[in-house]
Amino acid sequence: MNTSALARNGRAEAERAARGSLTRGAARAGLAARGVIYLLVGVIALQIAFGESGQEADRRGALAEIAEKPFGAVLLWALGVGLVGMALWRLSEGVFGGAGEDGRSARKRLTALARCAFYSFVAYSVLEFAAGSGDGGGSSDEQSRDVTARVLDLPGGQWIVGAAGVGIVVVGLWIGARAVMRSYRKRLRLGEMSPGMRRLVDVTGVGGGAARGLVFAAAGAFAVRAAVDYRPDKAKGLDDTLRSFAGTPAGPALLACVAAGLVLFGLFSFCMARWRKV
Repeated sequence: MNTSALARNGRAEAERAARGSLTRGAARAGLAARGVIYLLVGVIALQIAFGESGQEADRRGALAEIAEKPFGAVLLWALGVGLVGMALWRLSEGVFGGAGEDGRSARKRLTALARCAFYSFVAYSVLEFAAGSGDGGGSSDEQSRDVTARVLDLPGGQWIVGAAGVGIVVVGLWIGARAVMRSYRKRLRLGEMSPGMRRLVDVTGVGGGAARGLVFAAAGAFAVRAAVDYRPDKAKGLDDTLRSFAGTPAGPALLACVAAGLVLFGLFSFCMARWRKV
């Protein structure tokens, strides 16, 4: 057998391993971990809407909430391991391609690698928090202001921040539109679900995806405003973005609706963990 044949066989074996039960388990653990974070952020935001919480409605706040519970340290480690699984799954998609007709396209692979990098950072921050040597990645609001301030100081910084903000707005609108159109259905094993389960998935998928997209779009709009005004303090992380909904004419009721949507997205992530094609 020549060298090229050995290389092809080696790649085929690696691809089979990447699509095997271990990778499927990592994907499902990662989706479940994502669900826990969104669920807790949504619950904290609901408490803020009703004036019952001083906790931050972001990842750090969610981790702090877990840490206060019985067996909190064990739960934090499990969450971190689940997020490591998410990063590894996205890495396998980037290298070998994902499920679906366009799973091997360059766009899908690059998106998967970007998600791998993001979830690697999130997993590291959660594991660091679980070990007692980190703050869960820090406050999302402080991070947004710090990054915006550094970029604004660069040549053409206003244009960079403004373009990034517009990009985030577009991503948010895209997320919301895909949720409303139920595009997630093509990634699910619908034939294995009961009619009631399909209805539950649609409620959580549409409501949760729309709320998530709205939060992204709002955060992007604040970034654009920071660029236009040359004011890094106008940039907002997840916590401040959510709190800003309470400052609209609709008041805390709008924040409560968005928060409920994030809870739905957490539940939708659990459904994805069970039924998603990997």
